[in-house]
Amino acid sequence: MATAAQAAATFISFLSSSTYHTAPSSAAVSFLVNPALPASLRAAAAGAQILASRCRGRRVAAAVAQLPTMNPELASGEKKFRWSSRAVRSFAMAELEARKMRYPTTGTEGLLMGILVEGTSDAAKLLRANGITLLTVRDAAAEVLGKSEMFYFSPMHPPLTESAQRALDWAVNEKLKSGEDGEVTANHLLLGIWSDKESAGHKVLASLGFDDEKAALLAKTAGDEATMSPR
Repeated sequence: MATAAQAAATFISFLSSSTYHTAPSSAAVSFLVNPALPASLRAAAAGAQILASRCRGRRVAAAVAQLPTMNPELASGEKKFRWSSRAVRSFAMAELEARKMRYPTTGTEGLLMGILVEGTSDAAKLLRANGITLLTVRDAAAEVLGKSEMFYFSPMHPPLTESAQRALDWAVNEKLKSGEDGEVTANHLLLGIWSDKESAGHKVLASLGFDDEKAALLAKTAGDEATMSPR
């Protein structure tokens, strides 16, 4: 019977070999049924082989999703738009931050936190340059909205608040109104948050020193992120 050391060596060899990425060989099959290995490890290795077999020959490409918008004004006709990958990641991080804060919805304060967590957009850099960080936004959001119940568990995808939906729509509409090609960026998203003076995100930004002058500065280069978006 194989020793534990021999089993570990076989496992490492299996992962590094070409057989891990192609059809299983007789050696790989014997590894999978090796009784010296725990059943859980044999099952995990078998699952990896099945997944590799299914993905063999396929090119995995990153797809940029569309964020939820409610009938944006097509100011420049039926021109299509897409969100930048940075904006999409910011939105995903916004949902995660809402869950961390145990809020039942994703509001403009969540979108603001998502931009900061993503961290690579011009919007995030401008915020940080003005001393607006994730921690300060979290504290300010708790002041504006209050703390959630300690034992409340936010849903996996907390639904958008009306103000957060307006921020997304504003970002799309502004991009379309510009008539320029490219993507709706995280910069547009931050400006959309700022555009709604009654939103929690606007109040949080204002309390941390963000103002119209800083928003105007960002607006000058709002669409530039598209050329830098990672693919």
